[in-house]
Amino acid sequence: MKLVPKIIALAGFAALAACGGNEAGDNVEAAADNQAQMLENQASNLEQQADETTGNAAATLENQAAALENQAEATREAGENQAEAAEENTQ
Repeated sequence: MKLVPKIIALAGFAALAACGGNEAGDNVEAAADNQAQMLENQASNLEQQADETTGNAAATLENQAAALENQAEATREAGENQAEAAEENTQ
């Protein structure tokens, strides 16, 4: 399941990068930000669930939330890198 968001994000980046034009970089970065925001929302939901549970279940949920936050950050960074590459290709 963790692979699915990455695949969706990469497919979106590739599609937007292929569009060309001056806005390609902006579109790629916006798509990455949207994907990262969805991941952060999922992390927030897990953190809320962790607050409502105790023991090992809470620790597991907190670890999953941290992993999603890391994935969100990586998604943003990948989007920024792809945006820069798209902008360089249009020049």
